[in-house]
Amino acid sequence: MVQEEHNTFVKKVAPYAVQLGQEYGVLPSITIAQAILESDWGNSTLASQYNNYFGIKGEDPNNTKLLETKEYTNGQWITINGRFRVYSDFRESMKDHTKLLVNGTTWNPQQYRQVLQSKNYIDAAVALQSDGYATDPGYTSKIIRIIQKYNLKKYDQGIK
Repeated sequence: MVQEEHNTFVKKVAPYAVQLGQEYGVLPSITIAQAILESDWGNSTLASQYNNYFGIKGEDPNNTKLLETKEYTNGQWITINGRFRVYSDFRESMKDHTKLLVNGTTWNPQQYRQVLQSKNYIDAAVALQSDGYATDPGYTSKIIRIIQKYNLKKYDQGIK
């Protein structure tokens, strides 16, 4: 049952991840693996109720929801309240995630340049961590494990 649920999730997000990859140059395997990890296969509250598959934060109270989240700071996990974007569907969330990687942050437009320049998923996963995407010190290895376990690199063919 779990395997079936996982396959269904990948089939749902993979075609759009490939389309975004062709359009923007972000490896689909990275997008899919991040969606899996960040949304717990689409089952997290943020994903299931607000179509936010990547934990993308926002500031506008009109299109965000205040939720508890865990962040890794100063060597330990802490729980904080964060404002997270609300989307009309999962594709909107995926496109916003891709644009974040392409355009960087307001304080650093080049923030994810290494992710974009990576030629394979391992380099891209390492770059996500070094470019400051996630606070979790195990983020790189989790992304790589997901890609390998579910053979997501097959979606990278023809991208780059």
